[in-house]
Amino acid sequence: MKRRNFFKTAAVSSSVIAVSGFAGCQPEKQIKEAERNFTPFDFNEITIDDLQKKMASGELSSMEICQKYLDRINEIDPILKSIIELNPDALEIATQLDEERKNGTVRGPLHGIPIVIKDNIDTADKMQTTAGSLALEGNIAERDAFIVKKLREAGAVLLGKTNLSEWANFRSSNSSSGWSGKGGQVRNPYCLDRSPCGSSSGTGAAISGNLCAIGIGTETNGSIVCPSGINGIVGIKPTLGMWSRNGIIPIAHSQDTAGPMTRTVKDAATLLGALAEFDSEDAENHLGKGEIFSDYTQFLDKNGLQGARIGVATNMMGFNKNVDEIIKQVYRTLQENGAEVVEFEFENSRKTGRPSYQVLLYEFKADLNKYLQGHSNAKPKSLADLIKFNSENAAKEMPWFEQEIFEEAEKKGDLNEKEYLDALEESKSLAGKEGIDAELKKHSLDAIVAPTNGPSWTIDWVNGDHFGGGSSSPAAISGYPNITVPAGYVHGLPIGVSFFAEAWSEPKLLKLAYAFEQATKHRKAPEFIKSLT
Repeated sequence: MKRRNFFKTAAVSSSVIAVSGFAGCQPEKQIKEAERNFTPFDFNEITIDDLQKKMASGELSSMEICQKYLDRINEIDPILKSIIELNPDALEIATQLDEERKNGTVRGPLHGIPIVIKDNIDTADKMQTTAGSLALEGNIAERDAFIVKKLREAGAVLLGKTNLSEWANFRSSNSSSGWSGKGGQVRNPYCLDRSPCGSSSGTGAAISGNLCAIGIGTETNGSIVCPSGINGIVGIKPTLGMWSRNGIIPIAHSQDTAGPMTRTVKDAATLLGALAEFDSEDAENHLGKGEIFSDYTQFLDKNGLQGARIGVATNMMGFNKNVDEIIKQVYRTLQENGAEVVEFEFENSRKTGRPSYQVLLYEFKADLNKYLQGHSNAKPKSLADLIKFNSENAAKEMPWFEQEIFEEAEKKGDLNEKEYLDALEESKSLAGKEGIDAELKKHSLDAIVAPTNGPSWTIDWVNGDHFGGGSSSPAAISGYPNITVPAGYVHGLPIGVSFFAEAWSEPKLLKLAYAFEQATKHRKAPEFIKSLT
């Protein structure tokens, strides 16, 4: 099985951007406008703190900030295809929040801040939740996802929903990351003929391209950290259960989580705390409850690498010599800032693949059927219905790749089957207790680092992704946290470095990741070049 499977593992001003689905074989036509210089922007690389200062001083209102981002989307996104739908009520919401501010109420650090979220997260408004599939057009949720409710309470402005690898890249092993039947092909803002990775590709491209202040993606295995790394931004996959999965189109409840995707570690920490809360109605969670904080910025420390003992998983390298050189420079940076670096081999890193994939197949069928049956506006009510819809609409839904993963999952039984229960126990143990936990203890480590991604590959609808390498599986399968930070570039293409450790170790990982970010400051705005050739 290909490693890529685990990544599947009105008006903007009031204008709606029409996003085409099947784009055809003419990428040059799609990106010819990229000869213009899209890099300059009033809010280029702006942070939450910067925006709050502008609103507090009266320099700008939330409505004006949102309008600038909407104009930016209108200008760039016909090329990038990172936004699948805009919120027609965004400016009205921003205006209401401005009134609250004028009357002396500021709800917190997200008050008036525009955000984009992945189009597999329910919103009880005028926007649909489709997972990029034409089969779910018209699926308007009757209630907000738990994390969306939290966003609204925090005063964030839902600007729109982002495109994604359709069905979170769990439909075919021959897929193109960032392609969906509804939204077309997301492009990497650093180089437009290259992949944005999946499945939270739209969020990664939009935040990297400065189309919004902050964003949210979801991950089963790699779908936050890979598009973050490959688009040159920060991504956090939280410990399973820190953010509620309630109201998110699922792949597998034993691995799924949403998480922040931002341009800085501090913005990611701010968003992480704003939405962190146990949800009693959430799907089952195999991890015990850990301590959750409402403010994770308190753990950020420029000197956070001092005295840390960090393991470098050498067997997660070797897939690209240029990436290896970047990770060697990461070593040096860690050491220069007071950390002790220990090289080791992650013994179980390649043993979890088969059992984890079986878990995903079983849980996908069970969890997706439950989601569809609980949404009255979703026309299909089962995975079998989706398979039938795709077959009947193959010209639009399957022009490049098919649905063999759907078909494989449909053949599975329920979650009481021995095959599923054995695979669940084996995969969790190998990745967690016998994996990350064992390696941390054996080598007396505070955290493990490894390359998040290789250089972005050229988009290839005929052959699908040609993913190079990464390190997402141990943290994803165990349900443990993983933070990726920009680490350098290969021919101008971003490479991220991942920091991961035991369950509920976000405070420690944020301390380390922030110190690394501040020591290096590798993040730079993309230039939207057409091609490296």
